[in-house]
Amino acid sequence: MSCLGGRGIIGGMDIIKEKINQANRLLEELKIDVWIVFVRETPMMADPTMAMVVGFEAVWNSFFIYTRSGDAVAVVGNLDAENFRRSGRFTEVVPYTKGVKEDIRQLIAKLDPASIAVNYSLDNPAADGLTHGMYLQLVKYLEGTPYPDRIISAQELVSKLRSRKLPSEVDLISSAAKITVEVWDECLPDFKPGMNEIEIAAVIEGNMKKRGLAPSFDTIVNAGDKTQPGHGLPSKAKVGYGDLLHVDFGVKLNDYCSDLQRLVYFNRRGETKPPEELLEAFRMVASIITETGKMCKPGVKGFEIDALAREMLSDNGYQEYEHALGHQVGRDVHDGGGIIGPKWERYGKTPEIELEFGNVSTLELEINLPGIGCVGLEEDICITDDGARFLCPRQKELTVK
Repeated sequence: MSCLGGRGIIGGMDIIKEKINQANRLLEELKIDVWIVFVRETPMMADPTMAMVVGFEAVWNSFFIYTRSGDAVAVVGNLDAENFRRSGRFTEVVPYTKGVKEDIRQLIAKLDPASIAVNYSLDNPAADGLTHGMYLQLVKYLEGTPYPDRIISAQELVSKLRSRKLPSEVDLISSAAKITVEVWDECLPDFKPGMNEIEIAAVIEGNMKKRGLAPSFDTIVNAGDKTQPGHGLPSKAKVGYGDLLHVDFGVKLNDYCSDLQRLVYFNRRGETKPPEELLEAFRMVASIITETGKMCKPGVKGFEIDALAREMLSDNGYQEYEHALGHQVGRDVHDGGGIIGPKWERYGKTPEIELEFGNVSTLELEINLPGIGCVGLEEDICITDDGARFLCPRQKELTVK
């Protein structure tokens, strides 16, 4: 059995243990008696919360039970139990051999919770790790007791647990972002007209590999306006003179992600500076990130910040972008929780969640210029009482080659 997302020990601190303690506190804050993470065969299908509050994979049907009174109980197969005992993260480890039904019924009866939060959600994929089959199995285990009627969604709990970053988590994300900028700076001399998107991505990911790092997601490259910005993989399209190279990329460092967008323009032959429409678009995008960053304070809702960005674009004659202005970043590049985005159906209620101190998010938008490319920037920020704290050096000037 292997660990999930590393062992969680960074600089002598067990971040997973700290997140378990945070979960206990949140249960008390939200007046939820018990939170159950119920899983099986996690190498095949792991609940997103496993890496955050468990740290090891599980093979047989396993229960990880957290209570508002401060308990953390692992009910696991006997062959899995040793890692959980050694970790020191659980107040009790209950191994079983033939079946878990009676153990879990007795434990739940002893706790007698008025509310049992489990991982299902309509809006947040990070809180939706309980499969339908496992939900049916849980109800079957508790059949004939009052407890199936006390099951509620863990959405709010999981959203807050992922979103309220510990100071050590913010430091790790910031370190990942700063290294991402260093990788970009190292790559810049190697970018030349005539290279295709696949080759450019290979240079970037090659420099990550030299540092012993992997990308936090597949690097996205746009050679001028030859390919559509978004989530597409790099193609054989070549960047040429007069093209704007747009790259969306990040690294994963000690299980935490970064997510940045950077730009470089290749002057046409005889051109002494980029076209004015490009410079104006760049200044507009950078200015919107600055101004919306000032709004990124606790208590502000994401859709309110997103609205300012769209207003600034509209007032200056630009089209709106077709996505959220920002998403949370953490153990995953899209870390769930509230977003900085519009109240569109696809985002559910997440744009209406108030920002909290310590949330880590992106601010990202683009202006697409025909014949030039995607003028897109993305920065990683932390929510503070004074607005956004940028976690790495920003791109404030257009790089020109």
